[in-house]
Amino acid sequence: MTMPATDRRQFLKSAAMAAAAGAVLGETETSIALPVLGSEDSGIKWDKAPCRFCGTGCHVQVGVEDGRVVAIAGDQHADVNKGLLCVKGYHVGMILYGEDRLTKPLLRRGDGFVEISWDEAIDIAARRIMQSPDKFAIYGSGQWTIPEGYVAQKLMKGGLSNNHIDPNARLCMASAVTGFLATYGVDEPAGCYDDLDACDVVITWGNNPAEMHPVLFSRVMDRQSSGEKVMLIDISTRRTRTSEVADEYLEMLPHGDVAIALGIMHLLVERDQYDHEFVSRFCNFRAHESGKPTLKGEAISFEEYKSRLAMYTPDYVEQLSGVPAEKIRMLADLFADPDVKITSLWCMGMNQHTMGTAINTLVHGVHLLSGKFGVPGNSPTSLTGQPSACGTAREVGTLSHLLPGGRLVANDKHRADAERLWNLPEGRINPKIGFHTLKMFEEFTKEGGGVSTMWVQVTNPGQTLPNLNKLFEPKSELDDRFLIVSEVYPTATTQLADLVLPAAMWVEKNGIFGNSERRTQQWFRMVEPPGDARDDCWMTIAVAHRLMELGHPGMKDKDGVFIFHMEDENGNEVPIWEWEHYYDINVDRHLFDDYRRFSRMKHKDLAPYDEYVKTRGMRWPVVQQPDGSWRETRFRFSAFDDPYVKEGQPFEFYHSTSGDGRAQIWVHDYKSPPEMPDEDYPFWLNTGRVLEHWHTGTMTRRIPQLTRAMPSAYVELNPEDARELNVRDGEVVRVESRRGSTDLPVWTRGRGYPPRGQIFVPFFDETMLVNHVTLDEHDPFSKQPDFKKCAARVRKISA
Repeated sequence: MTMPATDRRQFLKSAAMAAAAGAVLGETETSIALPVLGSEDSGIKWDKAPCRFCGTGCHVQVGVEDGRVVAIAGDQHADVNKGLLCVKGYHVGMILYGEDRLTKPLLRRGDGFVEISWDEAIDIAARRIMQSPDKFAIYGSGQWTIPEGYVAQKLMKGGLSNNHIDPNARLCMASAVTGFLATYGVDEPAGCYDDLDACDVVITWGNNPAEMHPVLFSRVMDRQSSGEKVMLIDISTRRTRTSEVADEYLEMLPHGDVAIALGIMHLLVERDQYDHEFVSRFCNFRAHESGKPTLKGEAISFEEYKSRLAMYTPDYVEQLSGVPAEKIRMLADLFADPDVKITSLWCMGMNQHTMGTAINTLVHGVHLLSGKFGVPGNSPTSLTGQPSACGTAREVGTLSHLLPGGRLVANDKHRADAERLWNLPEGRINPKIGFHTLKMFEEFTKEGGGVSTMWVQVTNPGQTLPNLNKLFEPKSELDDRFLIVSEVYPTATTQLADLVLPAAMWVEKNGIFGNSERRTQQWFRMVEPPGDARDDCWMTIAVAHRLMELGHPGMKDKDGVFIFHMEDENGNEVPIWEWEHYYDINVDRHLFDDYRRFSRMKHKDLAPYDEYVKTRGMRWPVVQQPDGSWRETRFRFSAFDDPYVKEGQPFEFYHSTSGDGRAQIWVHDYKSPPEMPDEDYPFWLNTGRVLEHWHTGTMTRRIPQLTRAMPSAYVELNPEDARELNVRDGEVVRVESRRGSTDLPVWTRGRGYPPRGQIFVPFFDETMLVNHVTLDEHDPFSKQPDFKKCAARVRKISA
């Protein structure tokens, strides 16, 4: 019996969703081949897109029927994930269809909101900016597409002469940036995901890729299950699902990673087991200057470097880190073995750290000192948590001190170059660095502060900022502050907004992301956004045009042309600030091809937009070949793959801060965390994510299957601590610090297992805001706060 076509379509859609739901129920990843693919008569149209969630950059096939996303499949043509998705990825299509999508512009009236037109909304935003252009700030995101970040960057720095723009990436990968810059003179990893297919050892430094980057982690698990010998070493402050499958679990004290890295270096030098040839040819030694330290530091001799390391013996490192001395020796033995290939992975554990820049440079230094660099399998690799933290925050340069392509606002030549590329009058770009995230919100939430109007796009600072009682919630008491929020759902941030702009999301718009391995990925709009929701990129351009109409001189270039002027193929101007004409041309193509001109200075070369349409992404630098084709680069600084390495050199660090083609091996002394447990606050508090939910849960908590699998936040307690406190699983307790508190149910035998004296709380649940408790102490260079360690206490709540 043949199934009718309509019934078959319904079956195929149901099968696709059931496959995804099965991934949740099993809480593991699965490479199910969704049967809807290849069904020519299914009525479903398929197209490619990168996943909307983390920085891995998995590609999905998006199935659309009758104007809705009805199915999702892993893209088997994508090198990143090879058809595999995690539990969130299999459900990514459902993020579009929560019942409480924002569909109309909303203006605050008293304690509530009223619907207004888009013309009114754009005019209100523009007039508010015009009141004090120098006190306007944009807070964006590693979830901005590259064009979205680029227009925000150009509006602020090229139009308003105002550098108060920063992304939430300041909270998640800023220390990785400063670590790369201090070591190599240029940002982002030299290796790529291919290293996971070639290494003999994987070391996870304070991260949990089994849950946070499960598709990448599956590469290692697949190799092990097929009989390959791959050693996994997990260095962490608590047991996680990564620890469960590790060959070695090294439980460290908070901040212990700094001591561990110093201890490995000490042994390599003391035992004369470092890579003499690699170090002598390609490395310098570096330490901070006395007085005011910088990322450039000052040169030191090998003997001074050795002397600075002398105190970090295995026994002393054990005292500082809690890791047994014999395990420090084991790590040093592995790095000393020239036949062993080692890939180090890290994420928030090393970045959200008051010594974040230091520990990043130290882990790079361990690899450089041992020569475990530049060949497949030997790589120090930071992972990111957002889909375009690399492509938009770092490469477009939407941080307060950057210009596109690695340029600096404080550098005269870089400003002049940006003014030339943007056709701006000389001096338009302000040389003064703008407010970084923590300073921006401090200025916004205090009387007489330097920010009076803020526009938040594609992020939720009302939930993600540390120390919310200081940095966000005082806004409610300040009548002269105006908060504009572009969002898809109600959030903790929209609760304090004055103007809410409904945004299109993911495949409701064109987009381009840049993932953790330098891969730039493009997709097209596949479905219409609901109601009056519109693209963030359009909103920024429309506000810029209204500012021009109101007379702001910065909205024109030096020839008197609108800074976002675009023409069709016949040379006619297209009024892209009018929504009905925004998709008359491909605005993303125009913006990307304008932006890519900035990419060559730091050898982050990008191909033309249309080349990315043909692929599942390419890793920069992407260089055109004699035959006209475009070639990506997997391994930077290595002659066998990087076209910019000088002929005859096996390696070259061509953006070296010392100007001699060498990387820098740093030494930093261990420093204690700024806040440690004491009699009043006896626990270490650590925060992070869970498998099912992404960041603040704005999208994933609208997916019923994921919410059922992980319905609420919790506090993870060691069973012995729970017994001492006389609390049981499920009982609600109060977690307090010197800054604030939140109430959470206890979980003593969950996925994670903290040692005595430590607690863990995920931050996805807006009803239990752990960031009332966290502190805003931050790294002195990256300005990234430490969400991983502060002193707290747990109190039983009386019945």
